[in-house]
Amino acid sequence: MDKMPGIQNYSYTFRPEHKTIQFLSDLHLKGRSLIIGCTLCYSLIFHTLFAQEVTVSVIDKETGASLSGFIFRSNTIDAEKVTFENTFTISGQDEVQVEVDGYAPVQFAPISPPPSVVRLAMSPRPTVLDATFISAPILEKRTQNTTQTVSVVSSEKLQSNNTLEYQYVLNQVPGVFMQSGTLNTNRITIRGIGARSPFSTTGIRAYFGDIPLTDGNGESVIEDLELAGLSRIEVYKGPAASSFGVGLGGTLILTPQRTAPNTISGSVTGQLGSYGLARTVVTGGIGSSKFQSRLVYAHTYQDGYRTNNEYDRNSVTLTSTWHPNPKNDIDFLFGYTDIKAFIPSSLDLDDASNRPRQAAFVWGRSQAFEDVRYGLAGLTWNHQYSSSWKQLTSLYTTFRNNYEPRPFNILEEESYALGGRSRVEGQFPFQNSELLLNVGVEGFLENYENKTFENLYEDFPLGTGSVQGSLLNTSDQQRYYYNAFAESTFIHRDKTRVNLGININSTTYETINTNGRDNSQFQQSYTFKTIISPKLGFNYKLFGNANLYGSVAHGFSPPTSDETLLPEGRFNSDLQPETGWNYEIGSRMAFFDSKLQAHLALYSLQVQNLLVNRRTQDDALFAINAGKTQHNGIEASLQHTLVENEKRTWTISGSLAWNDYSFSRFTDDGQTFNGNQITGTPTETANVATQLSLQSGWYGSMTLLHAGKIPVNDANDDFTKPYQLLNAKIGYQTFLFTDFGIDMYLGANNISDVSYTSQVQVNARGFGQNAPRFFYPGTPFALYGGLRISFTKENKRNTGRTK
Repeated sequence: MDKMPGIQNYSYTFRPEHKTIQFLSDLHLKGRSLIIGCTLCYSLIFHTLFAQEVTVSVIDKETGASLSGFIFRSNTIDAEKVTFENTFTISGQDEVQVEVDGYAPVQFAPISPPPSVVRLAMSPRPTVLDATFISAPILEKRTQNTTQTVSVVSSEKLQSNNTLEYQYVLNQVPGVFMQSGTLNTNRITIRGIGARSPFSTTGIRAYFGDIPLTDGNGESVIEDLELAGLSRIEVYKGPAASSFGVGLGGTLILTPQRTAPNTISGSVTGQLGSYGLARTVVTGGIGSSKFQSRLVYAHTYQDGYRTNNEYDRNSVTLTSTWHPNPKNDIDFLFGYTDIKAFIPSSLDLDDASNRPRQAAFVWGRSQAFEDVRYGLAGLTWNHQYSSSWKQLTSLYTTFRNNYEPRPFNILEEESYALGGRSRVEGQFPFQNSELLLNVGVEGFLENYENKTFENLYEDFPLGTGSVQGSLLNTSDQQRYYYNAFAESTFIHRDKTRVNLGININSTTYETINTNGRDNSQFQQSYTFKTIISPKLGFNYKLFGNANLYGSVAHGFSPPTSDETLLPEGRFNSDLQPETGWNYEIGSRMAFFDSKLQAHLALYSLQVQNLLVNRRTQDDALFAINAGKTQHNGIEASLQHTLVENEKRTWTISGSLAWNDYSFSRFTDDGQTFNGNQITGTPTETANVATQLSLQSGWYGSMTLLHAGKIPVNDANDDFTKPYQLLNAKIGYQTFLFTDFGIDMYLGANNISDVSYTSQVQVNARGFGQNAPRFFYPGTPFALYGGLRISFTKENKRNTGRTK
């Protein structure tokens, strides 16, 4: 949680005026002792209950991040603009109104007797995204002031779609494309980076709160986390070259839901849907001025659209925040997920077109599946040294166990990791300007062990499924990396911002491989060259709410440890990380009190040392550096609030991403692919969405996604067909009693029932007489519906009330 300077601890005070003292002295001299006693008693009671000074800390209700730059009005003082501080001080009898751009105004009055420090939670206005504060650990807190392209998926946007799958919301963000073959087989790309990864998300960084989701192998898995437990998703496109570890494609920040101060809440949601979908989500939260905690439990089961497609997941998420005193905050985050998901795999063109519900033959016969248990825990200490300096330090641990029978072998994996992250942030104001600094380091150690066994399913009758045989080999790997980063932003007259950043990274892999047949063993290690990634950016306020920004930034993407191993099991010492320079310029604009918001970005990302995956006969992978790519594109988005009043809110939005991603120099196996489109990414994407909510309780949303054709191999011999997906959701919510609410909803995905490819297996090879299996068929028309019963009890005089 970001916590700006300014919170001080005030105690009860009694400060009579000099004239009052003189008057009481005169009364004493005249012998009126009774009046003196009564006056003193009255003054003591009055000042104790009402004259105590109260420090109010203003925070984002969803993320807990501190807010600054607000206006507050009270019945005893004039309006005052607060620029850097996130607190203000009032007396116990004051009633105030607080206004922050991008948030609903709040009226507030302390309880009697009032506490010395109160945390005032404010709700973001979903119609004013560019003005909201972002929770990621960067210097600029508002999206409109950043020097790179940032998109925020709000809580309302998350809830307006099917909360089962991420792609329905992420694919509304221009430049982001998420493919989903099944609930447990996904790939996320940002500006085309990671599109050629076979099955996983690579080339980007991902965080859950302040805990990295990107493992020591460079892979990020976000789909295992319960979407219904998030308050927002922030998308940073391109290499950040500072606090994030400079993922070549960008960074995803997943912010967990939190409980507001002085609130008790709980909810139970039940949902049913097509193809055997059954979901239960239970939440509970309690918050005081000193401590807030929230627990989310979710169970999801689905038979699946295809054969061998069953999915069963249980997850628990706990977030807690403790404020022991005004200078310290302690955050705790815990998550655990248990998944058993069967794998139907991809199909060739004939099966995908005519028999899409079947599993790939050998994957269905072996009844392939993965059984995963994944956990993470982290502790973050936020300490305020002074009004100009603060420190944020996080310690975290993760573990992941997986048992995965595949047709070619059975994989057994165990990994655990320890990491730490610490940064210091400072502010130096001077005449008409200020300088912001952010310096820190992040270290990570992961131990990974795997064993592979023979799969003897072919030796047993049909229906038996996978049968574990003898040990083939084992591998014990240690993965290390560290990032040291520094970033500064110079702000002149709150109009011009210049941002400088640098990141230094070192990555090491160590492994011990053992052959299970002859028990032979060899040990090796490999350290990539230290990578220095700089960044230069600017942001200039043109007029009103129109900003022009741009940046030049360097980023990199290391190969996974599997890609570094040659078929005989030894490291390829010639292999290097993908590196690139990103050039970007854009503009954010808002008009008519932010009812109309527009964003335009142009970028060019040049990538060297392109990693090319080679697949062996038994489906094992290794990689080589084979060329250069260029990622040029235009991203545009527009949001218009048609109506926003007490009776209704109606918004319409649209986005467009035009992609020109190609191989500038690429030769593989004697074939030259110069000028070909990069495999696995669409030529363009577009999205139109509308949301409507009425005072009567009815609400609804509709989205239309267009995705262009996707080349499935480097030769561009075959493409998927363009497609359009229409999704909608309608619901009704009301209060049963004062504190109890009910929410009923019905939704549908792929309303027009189109046939489409939901994910491609890039550069698949057909062995023997078999055609290559490029295609994961998308799910046809599907319905879902649910009921949510909630309870919320707030102390209105402590939390404030929205106007």
